[in-house]
Formats: sequence, C-alpha cells, structure tokens
Amino acid sequence: MIPQGQERALIAEIQKGLPLVSHPYAAIADRIGMSESQVIQKVNDLQDGGAIKRMGVVVRHHELGYRSNAMVVWDAPDAQIKELGSCFSQFEFITLCYQRPRRLPQWRYNLFCMIHGQDRESVLDNLQQMSQACDVEALPHEVLFSCRRFKQRGALYVYDADSKQSQQSKEPIEL
Repeated sequence: MIPQGQERALIAEIQKGLPLVSHPYAAIADRIGMSESQVIQKVNDLQDGGAIKRMGVVVRHHELGYRSNAMVVWDAPDAQIKELGSCFSQFEFITLCYQRPRRLPQWRYNLFCMIHGQDRESVLDNLQQMSQACDVEALPHEVLFSCRRFKQRGALYVYDADSKQSQQSKEPIEL
C-alpha cells in the first residue's frame, strides 16, 4: 500500500497526460518517488476500485488537420434518447455524445454530439449520413460550428500547486 500523498501525486501526474516516452509510467515513477511497477499496480487498483473509470487520449484534432467541428444539438423524444445515443455513438466521426436536461423555454435540446472534420462540408456530409442512418432527419436540431478554440485538455481532479504556479507564469499563447 502506498501513502495517500503519493496516491494524490500519482493522480496529479496522470491527469497532466502521460509523458511521450517509451516508458511513461517509469518517468512518472521517477517524479513521485515510486517504482514503475508500483505506479502500474496503483493505476490498476484505482481502475478496479472505480476511482479511475477510464483512461483515454485527448487528441488535439486541430493539429491533425481536422479544422472544422460542430456540436449538433437535438430535441429528441425522451423515450428515444438511449436508442438514438447508441445509434449516434456507432459512427467513428462522432467524438462526444451525451444527454443533458432541457432548459425550457430557452433551450429545448437534450441530446448532443460532436462531429470533427477537415472542413465544414465533410462535417455536414457526416451529419447527413448519421441522420439518415439513425432516422432523425425530421427531429429539430441545430448545428453549432466552433469559431475558435480557447482550451483543450482532459479533466483535472487533483490540484497540483506546482503546476498551477508554473501555468500562471507562462505567457499567453495566441490561437
């Protein structure tokens, strides 16, 4: 068993993203005073215990040539949300798909999905393909294209004072 302080340090390191080296867990282990095997075991324990639900990659799609993206919001019948969410999720070009409560009368939409593409036309083509396949062409929806990206990273769960201070001292980056 590792001390709680080391566990918090491990979580703080993981949420920053894995280092792009051949042995990322060894690099993290060096930074927090653990062995690589201890880090791997603790990550497995955190996953088994439900503290880490999943580990994934935050792809900076803009840098990969996907310069257009749209959040598509749908006014879907509540009874069909699960079915439609499952249908939308089958498409590789859908990167997010989730339900949110309506905020009537201002906001009637309850099903959201994000589509990334190299240009607006490809995003709209993918939306049409998905709409036909999931039989939602008649559902009220809006296509909200992004205009500017301000920030993109994974969620943070453990405050890292050192990281926060170093972030505050950095110069702003022009997007």
